[in-house]
Amino acid sequence: MSWQPVDCHAHTNFSDGALTIAQVVERAASLNVFPSVADHISHDVARAVDSVEAAREYIAALEEYDVLRGGEFCWHDSLWRELPDDLVARFTHRLGSLHAIRLPTGGLVHAFSRRLPGPITPDDYMWAHLESLETLAREMPVDILSHPTLVTLSFRELPTDELWTEEREERMVEALHASGIAFEISNRYRPHERLVKRAVERGVRISLGSDGHTLAQVADIAAPLAMARRLGVRDEDIYDPRRHGSKTAVRA
Repeated sequence: MSWQPVDCHAHTNFSDGALTIAQVVERAASLNVFPSVADHISHDVARAVDSVEAAREYIAALEEYDVLRGGEFCWHDSLWRELPDDLVARFTHRLGSLHAIRLPTGGLVHAFSRRLPGPITPDDYMWAHLESLETLAREMPVDILSHPTLVTLSFRELPTDELWTEEREERMVEALHASGIAFEISNRYRPHERLVKRAVERGVRISLGSDGHTLAQVADIAAPLAMARRLGVRDEDIYDPRRHGSKTAVRA
């Protein structure tokens, strides 16, 4: 059987995606990509799988197809802690994401909020972002960090070098390396190549993800795969739960 790259981050209409599971499978096959579904599983995301019972229905539906059974969990939300062991064991892999970061005051800054909760500078935000990321890496039994460079809307258009200093990149990479969490090259929220190169050189495993929600987006990992290959990542070393295993049996 020829090698197929794995799309480790695609959404269906179980959460905020436009496609059914069957449509994701068909689209992935047309692009020679093995399908992986990782819908939002969270109390704090609109149109998400938002309860233990809904997560059971979601996994049962995925088990009807030849797909990798993932889920994208918000670090700041409690649902990932509430899933019972028997349900966790039915996932092939899990993803953690920073859809919100916690400030020193205890408040949250959401990634898709158009307003900041007070006078926060980019440096303040990035300090809290890295603190939250390091806590995620220590606490969450996940296999992949989704869209690692996603920041809140207010700062998303700032120059890369203003947000991602050498010190901040090193903190992220060290946290992922210590926890064994893969760095996702997201096609939707593309990381800058310097950071990915730093992760590769440190020995952090790379994951490919479309973060696809529509037909045009799902399973499109051409750009992430090209970046991984430019950086010397071997195809067989790109994260694949079937080859590399998962933390799904590990509890926080």
